[in-house]
Amino acid sequence: MTTTLLRTAAELAARARTGRRAVVMTMGALHEGHATLVRHAREIAGPDGEVVVTVFVNPLQFGAGEDLDRYPRTLDADLKLAEEAGADVVFAPSVDEVYPGGEPQVRISAGPMGERLEGASRPGHFDGVLTVVAKLLHLTRPDVALFGQKDAQQLALIRRMVRDLNFGIEIVGVPTVREDDGLALSSRNRYLSPAERRTALALSRALFAGQDRHAAQEALRARAREVPATHARAEALSALGESRAAADAHAVAKAAPGAPAAVRAAARLVLDEAARLNPPLELDYLALVDPDDFTEIDDGFTGEAVLAVAARVGTTRLIDNIPLTFAAPGAAS
Repeated sequence: MTTTLLRTAAELAARARTGRRAVVMTMGALHEGHATLVRHAREIAGPDGEVVVTVFVNPLQFGAGEDLDRYPRTLDADLKLAEEAGADVVFAPSVDEVYPGGEPQVRISAGPMGERLEGASRPGHFDGVLTVVAKLLHLTRPDVALFGQKDAQQLALIRRMVRDLNFGIEIVGVPTVREDDGLALSSRNRYLSPAERRTALALSRALFAGQDRHAAQEALRARAREVPATHARAEALSALGESRAAADAHAVAKAAPGAPAAVRAAARLVLDEAARLNPPLELDYLALVDPDDFTEIDDGFTGEAVLAVAARVGTTRLIDNIPLTFAAPGAAS
């Protein structure tokens, strides 16, 4: 397969369409995470469909002092990776092509959800993201668009925009791709020195620590459901040296609403230790949120949640997250 490079909206509009069109939006500097998105898109589009990869460094989503100028531009390498992953088209427009009249006067507002976490740290960022995503969805006219779950808040906002504004496009989230040491793949990883990278591993380690604590809490709750809290049963367990385990299980079951707090504490411990490393990790936020609106969950929360972290190591800012599910007390695992 030979991937076609298109530079203008007119060229893309003139292209004959066959089957379903799946779009993967990127800012270039493609890596294995992007390749995974493209391969998923290829599967969705099928042999008769079409996969379009957009490569556009969007100036609207960079704030003052951020890395717009040094953001890597590697179009030749991007084209090769996209081709190997199964893309039919790489659409790489210029800034003038996307914003022909200069910065748009009318933009999409991310609303309150866009002001939390990443939005609080990067004011206006999500307005710029949603504006360019909306434009690229109109220009590429896909049936389905795929985005990585690493940018969980961005994915949630895009889903909300598409639903609230009736875009009629399916949005698919693809799980985060990690390097062997656990670091989430990101174009910004290339900025890290070896020492900074060692410190940066605390992001994923913190998430995994929270995940492990969550799994332990859920396992104890499951055990509690299987162990009746009766005096006779306690005596029998005592004879087997298990009375403490049974007591712990019942205590956790009764205190199950505190599970989110335990998850946060486990992750925070890892991050606090990383703050004392050389170079140190400078935490921006650690949050355990409801993915519907990215508000912090309380101790009685049940359902899907996202444990998210953002931090700076040296001059490089990194984000990561992991999904968790909190079961209702007494619910089956």
